[in-house]
Amino acid sequence: MDIIFGRNKKEQLEPLRARVTGRIPAWLQGTLLRNGPGMHTVGETRYNHRFDGLALLHSFTIRDGEIYYRSKYLRSDTYNANIEANRIVVSEFGTMAYPDPCKNIFSKAFSYLSHTIPDFTDNCLINIMKCGEDFYATTETNYIRKINPQTLETLEKVDYRKHVAVNLATSHPHYDDAGNVLNIGTSIVDKGKTKYVIFKIPATVSGGGKKGLSPLKRMEVFCSIASRSLLSPSYYYSFGVTESYIVFLEQPFKMDILKMATAYLRGMSWASCLAFHREDKTYIHIIDQRTRKPVLTKFYTDPMVVFHHVNAYEEDGCLLFDVIAYEDSSLYQLFYLANLDKDFEENSRLTSVPALKRFAVPLHMDKNAEAGSNLIKLSSTTARALKEKEDQVYCQPELLYEGLELPRINYTHNGKQYRYVFAAEVQWSPILTKILIIKYDILTKSSLKWGEVHCWPVEPVFVPTPGAKDEDHRIILSAIVSTDPQKLPFLLVLDAKSFTELARASVDVEMHLDLHGLFIPGADWDAGKQASSREERDRAAERHVAPRT
Repeated sequence: MDIIFGRNKKEQLEPLRARVTGRIPAWLQGTLLRNGPGMHTVGETRYNHRFDGLALLHSFTIRDGEIYYRSKYLRSDTYNANIEANRIVVSEFGTMAYPDPCKNIFSKAFSYLSHTIPDFTDNCLINIMKCGEDFYATTETNYIRKINPQTLETLEKVDYRKHVAVNLATSHPHYDDAGNVLNIGTSIVDKGKTKYVIFKIPATVSGGGKKGLSPLKRMEVFCSIASRSLLSPSYYYSFGVTESYIVFLEQPFKMDILKMATAYLRGMSWASCLAFHREDKTYIHIIDQRTRKPVLTKFYTDPMVVFHHVNAYEEDGCLLFDVIAYEDSSLYQLFYLANLDKDFEENSRLTSVPALKRFAVPLHMDKNAEAGSNLIKLSSTTARALKEKEDQVYCQPELLYEGLELPRINYTHNGKQYRYVFAAEVQWSPILTKILIIKYDILTKSSLKWGEVHCWPVEPVFVPTPGAKDEDHRIILSAIVSTDPQKLPFLLVLDAKSFTELARASVDVEMHLDLHGLFIPGADWDAGKQASSREERDRAAERHVAPRT
């Protein structure tokens, strides 16, 4: 596991031509842009958690059957401060840092006070967000960083708080057909209230003659949901949308704000302020996008932890939504670096198995229904919604599949009825033994899989064929990291319908295990600056890329 999780990865600043075996479809042109932690040690200091590592951007640019790879660390304020000090001086979620060990007691006391309301990190290591014509590296704090998707250069820093009052925000926004961005964040004790704020960023801005006006400056609050607790709001990682509704889960995985305010003084990480309350419920909030108000019926289900929503849609007066659910929060514990060392297989017993579950809620309450009756009459699911009181419904999900994570879909079906989930399948027996790429058919409950010994696939990205009518037509891209030092990492190109391998592009680099990203159709790269002729590029490829083993 040290190859994957323990080593700092080197940058590949100039485009490196990959060795392609197989055939890449001629229509596949663009850049796969990815983000994830790549550096966990600075000087003699080390981060505690995998999701604390410094953000490393990397990309695969595809053009005319060739693929070029490059990577570059996000030059965040956090990165720059750490590198300059040659140690970790900016706190991350699982690692509390102290930037002033040599200053006097009065300076330290002032520093403690300044952390009462934390100024979170801008180490945006989780995802890439498209906003208008711009791209941003994102994390779960109030900061995002604009980047150049071609050169991976870090540009300006953006603080959500200058536009909407949120201290935290998800890295999993949604996009409508016009390209508008919908996201959700938490506003902590603002004017005496803690609430979940759903905000919207327009795809384009009418600047009244002003050229280049950022859509971020026209960000607006779409609606808000009051937290059930002023000082213990829910942690969440994503949310769901349909054509008319928004789905938000207020789960019993909660942040203790009082503990967070004193964490720096106590020498504790912010992660220690998160706790799973298994005696509590998971509350399902449904917001009508047309009225911008929550549906009055109170829906709830059993305690669970959800990181990834898969999709949601409406059917015959019901709203169905699919999530990857855990029985507790032990997944987060698993990714402490101490658990990812040599005893990883034993430590992997810590986590509950992720399960793809389908929930169904009635959009219109039947006032004449008896208490205890099932309000879901759909033949397409066994999920139930049991009426308890006039305005309260208990939701019981349908278990679709166990072992899925990092789900993606054909995004043209986002918020609409769909059939296929593309994901990583994690196999436990009872320890983690294998990770595969899977295509799961919700309709037939069947699956197709791809896997290879020593290969760790990351989140699969679906790239549809232009003008395609079938939902699974046609390409899956996934960066594959190898645990075998003799086997190079590569970009895998799969036919999404048959799940057969079309091609792979091997690169002689230490590729990191990333988290999330997106595909940018038609993107180009500055290849002309890197080699004066195809022959020079070919010779460079021979020097840097060994034959596939």
